[in-house]
Amino acid sequence: MATPASPYAFYYLLNFERALAWLAQRYDDLFDAHEQAFVREFAALPQSSRALLVRMLMRKGTLFRASRLAYEEIGCPLQAVAPIAALGWVDTEPGLTLDDLFALTTRAELMEIFADALALMPGAKSLRKPELLETVRAFYLDERDGDSVAARPLCAWHARSTDCVLHVAVAPLCERLRLMFFGNLQQEWSEFVLADLGVFQYEKVAFAPSSRAFQARVDVDVYLALHACREALEWLPGGDAEVAAIDELVGAVGAIETSNPWLETRRAKLLFRIGHLCERRQNWPAALAVYEQCAWPGARHRRMRVLERSERFDDAFALASQAAAAPESEEEAQRIARMLVRLQRKRGLPVARASAARPVERSTLVVPRPDALMPVEYVVRDHLTRETAPVHYVENALINSLFGLLCWEPVFAALPGAFFHPFQRGPADLHAPDFHARRAQQFAACLAQLDSGVYRETIWRHLHSKAGLQSPFVFWGLLSPELVALALDCLPAAHLKLWFERLLRDIRGNRSGLPDLIRFWPAERRYELIEVKGPGDRLQDNQIRWLAYCAQHGMPVRVLDVRWADEVLTANGGADEAAAGAAAVGRREFATEARTEAAIEATAKANPEAITEAITEPTVEPTVEPTTEPTTEATTEATA
Repeated sequence: MATPASPYAFYYLLNFERALAWLAQRYDDLFDAHEQAFVREFAALPQSSRALLVRMLMRKGTLFRASRLAYEEIGCPLQAVAPIAALGWVDTEPGLTLDDLFALTTRAELMEIFADALALMPGAKSLRKPELLETVRAFYLDERDGDSVAARPLCAWHARSTDCVLHVAVAPLCERLRLMFFGNLQQEWSEFVLADLGVFQYEKVAFAPSSRAFQARVDVDVYLALHACREALEWLPGGDAEVAAIDELVGAVGAIETSNPWLETRRAKLLFRIGHLCERRQNWPAALAVYEQCAWPGARHRRMRVLERSERFDDAFALASQAAAAPESEEEAQRIARMLVRLQRKRGLPVARASAARPVERSTLVVPRPDALMPVEYVVRDHLTRETAPVHYVENALINSLFGLLCWEPVFAALPGAFFHPFQRGPADLHAPDFHARRAQQFAACLAQLDSGVYRETIWRHLHSKAGLQSPFVFWGLLSPELVALALDCLPAAHLKLWFERLLRDIRGNRSGLPDLIRFWPAERRYELIEVKGPGDRLQDNQIRWLAYCAQHGMPVRVLDVRWADEVLTANGGADEAAAGAAAVGRREFATEARTEAAIEATAKANPEAITEAITEPTVEPTVEPTTEPTTEATTEATA
């Protein structure tokens, strides 16, 4: 255990100093005089003062009571803060608003501070802290006939208090340094600690000067300005003030000038969020105006939905028809196909019958409800697994992991704008439109291994040499040597290549939606993908796209609808009849399995490249599409 005298007691300080040294080496040309002075003067402070400042920077907020800054290795916080306060980095007598005071004090202390006022308010002493705040606020506003209660030091609020409050005035400068180090404001300084403890381990990537997150000081300013707009969005007023507030916010976002492609992407994502908020509030004109300015993926589809919700069916149909000719992704193409049918009906026009897709088998499995609560996928896995045909729950993990292991080098290539600091689980441009194009040769070389058989050696090598390192694709918790061995023996290289090519076409959209289970027949070196749907569950759009893709390319895949035996009994209206019904369903399931296996074997003998199965997933056209919140990415990516 670390003692106050041991160096490790100041582990957080050592990590912060490492970050400052990194920044001074890589960003000195972007520092202004205040930032250069901070780096220089911080190093000259006493150790206890440096430690106290870092402790406060790592905690939430900028206001702290000295009595609650008790750290054994630091000692007296008032002595430690004196040199920092002399530099103006910490204010030892900050003005406190009512909100600040309530956040820093206990309810018992508040009862003492406002004893005289509360004596004039019947029932006030029984109020909870939030209600007490509003009651006291109203009392003070009435007393002073003003719009707000003036801020004052703690001693002015509570004359008998021997405590003091510290305000970290240098926090904005340190936040800017944190942004420059991580390339985002989601990651905290605690990343160092997690790495030191081995909780997270990261691939070591070479950092060239061109790899910096920010190439000019103005880039940092733009990021912070966009971040401020993002925070303002969370507090956007409603009612009569909404239209003016949205116009002002959109104007502020548009007024931020930048030629940095990465920051333009952040602006587009912010506009998409603003449009989404307008949709939620059913402010159709504002949503349409925002989406028209937005280049974020999905904005065009949202425009169509807004036009439809506004009952501008002809305009929506025209835009959907235009998009159908050149969809930006499979996801958009899928949504447009449904929308066009719906819009044709709403326009009173005949609907052309869509061409049938390659069929996907769908069958029903009746099983006893488990005694203990467990995911339906596990129930089916345990029901279907056999010694000669093991079933594994893998969902998105297995195929993504095999891709990540095969293509480790291109994913972690040290390209400009990809890696900014040592704590990234993946490249910052992972979801950029040109992610694949910028690494096309490296990815092509990796996928070419699938034509020669070398891929097996590469996957095994990376499985061992990269074990535990953070990756946007590899699920280390699921991978085992046994599962990888089964996969490499039973999954044809041609199928792996098709899956990996689809992943690269749209990483954001295609990393999810893969079937839940995989069943292997090791003796026959074959497999089957199974998407499990519990009672009342339905296929999601990304799952439908993956199922269609697998069926299109002759891969063995099916959907299994699960029903609980007790529900079948109830539905059939009698125990004997229900038992017979359940048995019949079970026989249909086993018969379907037998027919499927026979068909696979016959097809495999006739044409090994066209192993397929049949029964079409019925198309269900929802009357209302969900308005989805934009995906929030992992915080270790600088684009998050």
